[in-house]
Amino acid sequence: MTKPISLATAAILLFGMPTIAAAQDVAKGETIFKRCATCHGIGDTTKPIAPNLNGVVGRVAGTQEDFLKKYSKAMVAAGEGGLVWTEADIDAYITDPKKKVPGNKMAFPGLKKADERADVIAYIKTFSPEAAAQ
Repeated sequence: MTKPISLATAAILLFGMPTIAAAQDVAKGETIFKRCATCHGIGDTTKPIAPNLNGVVGRVAGTQEDFLKKYSKAMVAAGEGGLVWTEADIDAYITDPKKKVPGNKMAFPGLKKADERADVIAYIKTFSPEAAAQ
C-alpha cells in the first residue's frame, strides 16, 4: 500500500524545484552589474572600495583575501556565523543588504526587481567557476 503524496510534493515532482527567478540573462546581468562596479571589481581585482566578486558564489562571507582588513564587523560575524554566498543568499543580500547583514558597510539600497537580481547573479556566477559548473 502506498502513501498519498502531498500537493506540494506533487507540484515539485511535476514542475521541478522553484528557482530564484525564471529569467537569467548573463548579458543583461553584466549591464545591471555596472551599478555594482562602482565599488566591486569582477574579473578586475583593482577596485579598492569593496571586495572583488570573483569566486564569490560558494565563498564564506567576509573572507575575500585581499579585503580582510576592510570588512565590517557585521560581515565578518555573518561569515563566522555560517553565511556562505549561495545564489539564494546573494539574492537576499542584493535585495536589501542592510536587512540580510545588519550593520554591514555597503551603502547600496538594493535591487528590487527579481529578474534584475537573477540576471546579476547569473553574471556573477560566470566569475565563480565552481558554481557555474553546477
